[in-house]
Amino acid sequence: MIKTILYFTLSAFGYITAMGATPPNIVFVITDDQGYGDLSCHGNPVLKTPHLDKLHAESLRLTDYHVSPTCTPTRAALLTGRFTNRTGAWHTIMGRSLLRTNETTIANYLTDAGYVTGIFGKWHLGDSYPYQPEYRGFQKTYTHGGGGIGQTPDVWDNSYFNDTYHEDGKLVKAEGFCTDVFFNAAIEFIEEQHTAKKPFFAYIATNAPHGPFHAPQKYIDVYKDLEGDLPPFFGMIANIDDNVGKIRAKLTEIGAADNTLFIFTTDNGSVRGMKVHNANMSGGKGSNLEGGHRVPFFFHWPSKGWNTGRDIAQLSAHIDVLPTLAEACGFELKNTLPIDGVSLIPLLENADAKDWPERTIVTDSQRIVDPKKWKDSSTMTQDWRLLNGKKLYQISTDPGQKNDLAAKYPERVETMRKSYEAWWDSMKESFAEGAPYHLGDNPKPLALTAHDLVGTGGTASVAWNQGYIRKGTLTGINKDGAAYWQLKVTKAAEYTFKLSRYPLATGLALNASAPVGEQVPGTSPAFRTIPARAIDISAGKILLNGKEITTGIADPTKPFMTLTAQLPEGTHQLSAVFNTPDGPHTAYYLSIEATK
Repeated sequence: MIKTILYFTLSAFGYITAMGATPPNIVFVITDDQGYGDLSCHGNPVLKTPHLDKLHAESLRLTDYHVSPTCTPTRAALLTGRFTNRTGAWHTIMGRSLLRTNETTIANYLTDAGYVTGIFGKWHLGDSYPYQPEYRGFQKTYTHGGGGIGQTPDVWDNSYFNDTYHEDGKLVKAEGFCTDVFFNAAIEFIEEQHTAKKPFFAYIATNAPHGPFHAPQKYIDVYKDLEGDLPPFFGMIANIDDNVGKIRAKLTEIGAADNTLFIFTTDNGSVRGMKVHNANMSGGKGSNLEGGHRVPFFFHWPSKGWNTGRDIAQLSAHIDVLPTLAEACGFELKNTLPIDGVSLIPLLENADAKDWPERTIVTDSQRIVDPKKWKDSSTMTQDWRLLNGKKLYQISTDPGQKNDLAAKYPERVETMRKSYEAWWDSMKESFAEGAPYHLGDNPKPLALTAHDLVGTGGTASVAWNQGYIRKGTLTGINKDGAAYWQLKVTKAAEYTFKLSRYPLATGLALNASAPVGEQVPGTSPAFRTIPARAIDISAGKILLNGKEITTGIADPTKPFMTLTAQLPEGTHQLSAVFNTPDGPHTAYYLSIEATK
């Protein structure tokens, strides 16, 4: 039934567009770790978000919209219309934040439809070839590395202010606070495309209010009487709010507002704000409770009539974004992979939508190397939530999920368990596919970081931020041996490996204790303020599928040690390991290129 409805509505809209209708520009704002309750229009008694409140008042609002409980999984599902666990990106680190190359993104579709596409801020779906946004449909890129500023793949010593970012494949120095920088870059992009009379897709994905918690002091001061991290956390959101107001004003100024579809949403539940207000829900980021994955979603498109406030209460999710945009913008979903979401246009166009079918949607939080059945899952229908296949809650009467009704309604539990089983069975065969980095057809040296090491030791064993690098934490080694990067060698050849403790661009020696940087406004210590412990590195080696293929003596006064080895074609597990007095130590950074 759903597929039939979707087919005809897409076909009809495509015909109308071909007859001369102008597709909308799209400005898509998604923030990081801001929950449903982190808006004053949603009842927050402390936080003030006047510009987002105005957008809320002038938008169609999804009030039962769900994402994944953490950031990468949400982005993967949102951009592809497919459940996170199908795409390979079900975690935020350990090689499980890479969006498989057979996935087609919103940016791919819009590029094919004649849009100019740009990303500004956070990508977090792969930091080297072929996973970066420029290989996934985005023509303009302006991003930081990893899942947040100061994480391992990011430019060394970035700390939210006056940082260096990746713009169209090059490093550029910026002035100002990161969120301001990303919005300013997006505004410049929008003005250029509007002047050129080209439809545009501006995907603005802020790292704020993700920790570390830093913000311009004037925003922190507004909330200075609150405890803990709340002053900078709310300050970061207030800054986002001002930037939303600024970009909307610019759209109006240049005459683009009327035919621009402006979307605002967030990637998961709150990481701090739920302590103040959580819209009667329980749980926050990472939780399968409602507060971990129900988030705001606003549609504003004046020329379509979507500029009067209206709530849409039907169950929806991140997988619905792509098919909804396809119908709104008139492009076809030609991907050979099945789309899990449905177009929400019938709900957006018809307030009643009495024939909207009952749905079951599953969201979960895996955060491990290989997905585990029932782990941190919420199986959802319009009125019910089944957690981990065991606890049942009637969400309409119990939004805080305090009263488990599983014993009272065993038949409902069994029905929802069967829905989950079918969902799980539909994707479990894909879990082992992996998402290897490519070597042999890469256009520049392949740069790998400890952020993407695959191992069995869990999050604590992965150096996913620069604080780990500075502390010299023994990382990536587990009881089974060295952790590894997944690597697909497309051309057998001799390759040169540069193993380093710090990013090569720093020039810091293997045994150096990196200089301590300045603190920035906020309650969290900037990663660059952490004293760097020297590591006594004496030698290093490369392992392929657990077997040593080359080794050598290191000069610890140099920035890197060089090794060479022949690599055969195929998909492999590649490890780079230093010898230290503390024992074997995986290299934090590894650069690979064909031997010249």
